[in-house]
Amino acid sequence: MEYVKFGNTGMDVSRICLGCMSFGEAMPEWHQWVLNEERSREIIKRALELGINFFDTANIYANGTSEAFTGRALKDYADRDEIVLATKVWGRMHKGPNGGGLSRKAILSEIDKSLKRLETDYVDLYIIHRWDYDTPIEETMEALHDIVKAGKARYIGASAMYAWQFQKAQHTAEKNGWTRFVSMQNHLNLIYREEEREMLPLLKDQHIASTPYSPLASGRLIRDWSETTLRSETDHIQKSKYDATAEADRLIIERVASLAEKRGVPRIHIALAWLLQKETVAAPIIGATKLTQLEDAVGALSVKLTEEEVAFLEELYIPHRVVGAQ
Repeated sequence: MEYVKFGNTGMDVSRICLGCMSFGEAMPEWHQWVLNEERSREIIKRALELGINFFDTANIYANGTSEAFTGRALKDYADRDEIVLATKVWGRMHKGPNGGGLSRKAILSEIDKSLKRLETDYVDLYIIHRWDYDTPIEETMEALHDIVKAGKARYIGASAMYAWQFQKAQHTAEKNGWTRFVSMQNHLNLIYREEEREMLPLLKDQHIASTPYSPLASGRLIRDWSETTLRSETDHIQKSKYDATAEADRLIIERVASLAEKRGVPRIHIALAWLLQKETVAAPIIGATKLTQLEDAVGALSVKLTEEEVAFLEELYIPHRVVGAQ
């Protein structure tokens, strides 16, 4: 395993982050392809054996059961001081006018509930899942600062927003002497590169860590075009992200397969190597439902692409509708 400083902090993270959205209790309003606790623990345990120390979940994943599964497994298998544990806030967790969002009320309530489910006194990284248009950013940033000062979070991060929003939040924190974001969890992969226009240059300039989600485009980058899975057939979120440009994306996916065959490596090695060569990327977030997927992801660290190979993979990209930022 390789480790890297997390943006402009002194914290070390593994170059692969295990995303825990795949863990939890299946329920009608959530993904049907999630793993139960026994199978989730197998994945988490293997991740630790492979040297992964960075784990990412969210309060909204499987209505909190992802946090519960993840927390119990890490408590049993890991040294808490060596783990970098991230969770998120914003999603609607209960019915009613204060069931979600980034108000002070919601943030201070949800951090305590997350810590209880995770069975820990603090998270290393507390992330706002989306931008809240109904709450002043001053209120949100001060609440996050208070959580850090209370020792409930070591650092804060953001996810899936426009560059102007991220910069506005950073400016608000700096102006008031509050804690600033150290990371951006953004939507980035070979068939969705809109983040290269505004967000990645901003992150580079400010030395902010990028932790891309959906690095394999929900598996599309590493499967044969005709191959289907339970997730590909039932995950309506990934359909909304990628179906509109499927035919154009197919050409890029075929290039991933071609280069993988030429290199004699799994396709996941090529897709992740493309991300890992980007200067701002600290750790792509990998969701795994099989041990082999996790092991193959870690194997991608040994693959270094040439400039010609990067150009070959990028050449056919066309502009996409913005997905993620709202």
